[in-house]
Amino acid sequence: MIRASVLFSEFYFTEKMDNLRNANIISTGAYAPDWVLPNALFDELLGEEVDTWLRENVHIYERRWCRENESTADLAERAGKQALERAGVEAGAVDLVIVATDTPEFVSPSTASVVQYRLGAKNAGSFDINTACAGFVTALDMGAKYIRADEHYRYVLIIGAYAMSKYLNKSDKKTVTLFADGAGAVLLGPETREGFGLLASQLISEGQYNGWMGIYGGGAHMPTDEKVLANHDHQLKFVQKFPPELNPEHWTAMTHTLSQRIGVPVSEVDHFFITQINIHSIWETLDRLGVPREKGHTIMHYYGYTGSACIGMAMNDAWEKGILKKGDLSYCIGSGGGLAFASAAIRL
Repeated sequence: MIRASVLFSEFYFTEKMDNLRNANIISTGAYAPDWVLPNALFDELLGEEVDTWLRENVHIYERRWCRENESTADLAERAGKQALERAGVEAGAVDLVIVATDTPEFVSPSTASVVQYRLGAKNAGSFDINTACAGFVTALDMGAKYIRADEHYRYVLIIGAYAMSKYLNKSDKKTVTLFADGAGAVLLGPETREGFGLLASQLISEGQYNGWMGIYGGGAHMPTDEKVLANHDHQLKFVQKFPPELNPEHWTAMTHTLSQRIGVPVSEVDHFFITQINIHSIWETLDRLGVPREKGHTIMHYYGYTGSACIGMAMNDAWEKGILKKGDLSYCIGSGGGLAFASAAIRL
């Protein structure tokens, strides 16, 4: 289990709403299932040696999967609960719960409605968003703008949750060795200090890639039937290989856009929390930007690729280890199927 943490020992709220009212992260939380699967297990499962490739190419050594009776809402609930506890905020004080996931509890209703009820956030609205693995940063952007735009929103709980093990073809080595389960959460609240909180953001779509990777069965286009099940269309598929330069080019460009918008050189950014599927793409991006690779905090080594949860989990891990501190400037950059990209600059 990853424990949540409090980013601020004191948090002040003022009833005076003015142009400086922004949103900031009050606390973080995360949860990963207790079932640990080392690479060696997949050597046996697939009947070939994959451990070396995973270690050298993606730096994944092990990952966590849900137990049979564990699902997306369970992960989201635990991460959200920890974030609230560490912030000292009662669930009844939360105004909005946003869950970012593309492995929902149900097709309908929303996973967020399940989590809102379980947490006891009786005064909160709730909804899901699905921009695949860009979901957490997209939800962070949306939640902050609710607080900015409407004084009746004080606390917004953002949760990125991922239970992709439920959607894996266990004989497909392109997916089964990479994807894992977990949840990351942040609690947002009002920020009145100038230059702190969410400073800039950007959303980009490259919709022409919508058919290249995804879970294509089970929706209105391809309802679940015997043919869908036989073709594994209800499970995650890489249909075509993405150009390797896509992520580094977009991540680099989005970084420069954030810096231009807030007037801070890239060299002065303290942390980069980037989608955790390929460490070499992260390093290539940081090299292009001319910043030390150490500024890109990574967790895929022991948690695998946790999609819409990974950036929230990485932020929480960095805080717990004393890497992420109050006053630091962080760039969060997510990308996922669709293709969807989301970035946000936030000073704690």
